[in-house]
Amino acid sequence: MTRTMGARPGLTLAAVSVVQFMVSVDLSVVNVGLPQIAAGLGFSPVGLTWVIHAYALTFGGLLLLGGKVADRYGHRRVLLPGLALFGLASLLGGFAQEPGQLIAARAAQGIGAAALAPAALALLTAAFPAGRARIRAFGVWSAMNAAGGALGVLIGGVLTEYASWRWVMFASVPMAAAALVLALGVAAGPPPARGGRPDVLGAVLATAGMALLVFGVVRTDQYGWASPVTLATVAGAVALLAAFVHVERTTSRDPLIRLGLLANRSVSGANLYNLLLGAAMASSFYFMSLYLQQVLGTGPALTGVEFVPFALGVVAGSVLAVRLGYRLAPRTLLVAGGLLAAAGFAWFGLISADGAFITHVLGPSIVAGIGFGLCLGPLVNTATAGVAPHESGMASGLLNSARQIGASLGLAVLGTAAHERTGRITTPETLSDGYAFGLVLGAVLLVAAALVALAVLRRAGGPARAEQAGDRPSLVARG
Repeated sequence: MTRTMGARPGLTLAAVSVVQFMVSVDLSVVNVGLPQIAAGLGFSPVGLTWVIHAYALTFGGLLLLGGKVADRYGHRRVLLPGLALFGLASLLGGFAQEPGQLIAARAAQGIGAAALAPAALALLTAAFPAGRARIRAFGVWSAMNAAGGALGVLIGGVLTEYASWRWVMFASVPMAAAALVLALGVAAGPPPARGGRPDVLGAVLATAGMALLVFGVVRTDQYGWASPVTLATVAGAVALLAAFVHVERTTSRDPLIRLGLLANRSVSGANLYNLLLGAAMASSFYFMSLYLQQVLGTGPALTGVEFVPFALGVVAGSVLAVRLGYRLAPRTLLVAGGLLAAAGFAWFGLISADGAFITHVLGPSIVAGIGFGLCLGPLVNTATAGVAPHESGMASGLLNSARQIGASLGLAVLGTAAHERTGRITTPETLSDGYAFGLVLGAVLLVAAALVALAVLRRAGGPARAEQAGDRPSLVARG
């Protein structure tokens, strides 16, 4: 390990933790404020979902490019401008006067996040290459990741009720500034990889394909699944994604992602698991926020407070994963975490119009939160350990991309299914029935994720002894 890679690991962990908390907050902070955003800027019901999709799609679609650029030009060099763009876009979004301006600002936030997230995770991987310190570092990272997503709902609710929905956007500005100051002092990471220009064409094709696919799904409330409009839209999306694969395989000298990387079962399995996990988690925030406000009549601030048990469960699960990570194989934790989260979602599926927070929300929030917390650290460790240093940014970008694309696709598909279940007449009864159906579908996705861990990820011994040995390479992600 070089001195450059190992210098100031504590400062690197602090900077990366702030970065991940900020990025995760922005995925959920707008959920509670959506009704107020719609009223303030005049969004249509379908158009309102793009406040979420604009961020998730640009973030997820461009993460691979962000990882590649970070590997090519240096992780810290990419992290700093990414933070600057993220902060500026957050500021402009807070001043938006019409729907298009807010959607554009959210998209710009996603572009900034796509640059800074893989660069930050690659710096963390370089600073903690092996041993107990690596397990602890990824435990902290996963706790900040999950807590940011859950506490974003609390932050959004308090700001929406006592200030304005605009402060939901402004809140990211000081976090970006703090992360920028910390990042100025971290080590630069491994030397940049040699290669040609980053594959911009591949990034455009992938992002456009996913955006068109989500666009086709969310418009099924106007055009049925079998309508010519939907079929043509989905066909266009498939064509763009097929073109992306063709470019990566044949025409790009420096591909956005080396497809051979997916031959590693740990990498491919962890990313498929992450896609399903992201789909379930994003949908749960959306459905439960609307259930609490539109069915139970809870105000924005109290709605945010009622998400705290979920956040605490995630943190507790992340801490537990660190302790168990010395004794159990990552696959075991991924299976257990996925099934526990699925149980929580199935419990969520019992919500009703005459329900209450204590009886219908609190218990499943804690169970699902602990399940998510158990998954996150082992998932990151599995997908990145053992990857060559010059491809660490690519692997990090792929992992984050799977989560964000899963979030957008999951919200589009499960949201559409819940809307169809609700029907045209919206009453507390029909709304709660639709939300419950969406949450049960989320439980199915989590069971599928656990099956992926069993079928794809290979059995490995517990990492305790190997990790305690010190500097030897981690054994948790052999493919």
